[in-house]
Amino acid sequence: MDRPTPEDYQPHLRAWSHVWRVALMLAISALAWLTVVENQADTSELWSVADVGLGLGAYVLVFFRRRWPLPVAVATALVGAVSGVAAGPAVLAAVSLATHRRWRQLAVVGSLNFAGAQLFSTLTASDDDPAWVILIANAVATVGILGWGMYIGSRRELIWTLRSRAERAEAEQGLRVAQARSNEQARIAREMHDVLAHRISQISMHAGALAFRDDLTAEQMRSSAAVIQEKAHEALTDLRGVLGVLRDDATGERLRAPQPTYADLHDLVEDARGSGLRVELDDLVRDEPPEAVGRTVYRIVQEGLTNAHKHAPGALVTVRISGSAEDGVDVLLRNPLGFGTSSTPGAGLGLVGLTERAELRGGRLEAGPDGSTFVLHGWIPWAA
Repeated sequence: MDRPTPEDYQPHLRAWSHVWRVALMLAISALAWLTVVENQADTSELWSVADVGLGLGAYVLVFFRRRWPLPVAVATALVGAVSGVAAGPAVLAAVSLATHRRWRQLAVVGSLNFAGAQLFSTLTASDDDPAWVILIANAVATVGILGWGMYIGSRRELIWTLRSRAERAEAEQGLRVAQARSNEQARIAREMHDVLAHRISQISMHAGALAFRDDLTAEQMRSSAAVIQEKAHEALTDLRGVLGVLRDDATGERLRAPQPTYADLHDLVEDARGSGLRVELDDLVRDEPPEAVGRTVYRIVQEGLTNAHKHAPGALVTVRISGSAEDGVDVLLRNPLGFGTSSTPGAGLGLVGLTERAELRGGRLEAGPDGSTFVLHGWIPWAA
């Protein structure tokens, strides 16, 4: 964070702020003037009148210290050299300037205040006051005034910095929460596509068969309807599982069990075979991959089977999975290209979402025709 300017951290002065500052100036002026007023009168009555007049002018001038800090501080210091009443405004102007903590300005104003105080003390001092005592007292007072102003400025800057950091942290937290919600929504959307597209394509296929075949007996139609009902129930169950990635607001725990992983891959293939798809699975992975890797592999195979259901029903799908902890997991699905377009609706975002999922895991996914064969090829690092 860049260092703030004095204008950034100076507090806004309210009525009470002005009242106590004026009261403090009056007290300092009274302390400085009342102790020397007799000596001034003995020297010249005009001096006493001039002291009051110049002091009142300094009181007016000091209210512009924030607009012109250096000129006001210099002017009040010069006036304070001959006016005890101006001591209060001179102190306040010097403290206000010191809050900026600019060394050149401090050197100028500090020198002028010390010289002015020394001159005023010399002109009004009695013969009993040692010169060295006056010198030390003025030096200590000047250093104390400037030091007090620097402390106030440092404290104001610290408070401003802490407040700014807190506000920025709060804003960043809000952005992180919004981004987390957006990412969670996107993740749920991908999960819903990956989970439901497979089930819905099976339901569509069986329903399509009922619509086009008129040679089915009542028993066969009941059997097909039972399959559709079963797949619909499975789709609802999967949907509940997808929504289970949401977490409880109070505890932060998952509301349901995690999504399928590599251990559920064989059940996925058997389910696809039961729905009429011919699938050959060649599983060459020696050890079960980590959960995150296995889930990604599962989704790749599921998307490949879903696409085969849609675009090449009845075709043979070969699935080959190989890999190890050293080489990662390689997934290869091949099936003949289908004819025409699919009757099952789809957004066409399945492979896009899977490609993004694979890349987020540090892997890659490629899909496209290879001659008369459609190939889906992915690789996921073991440590993803």
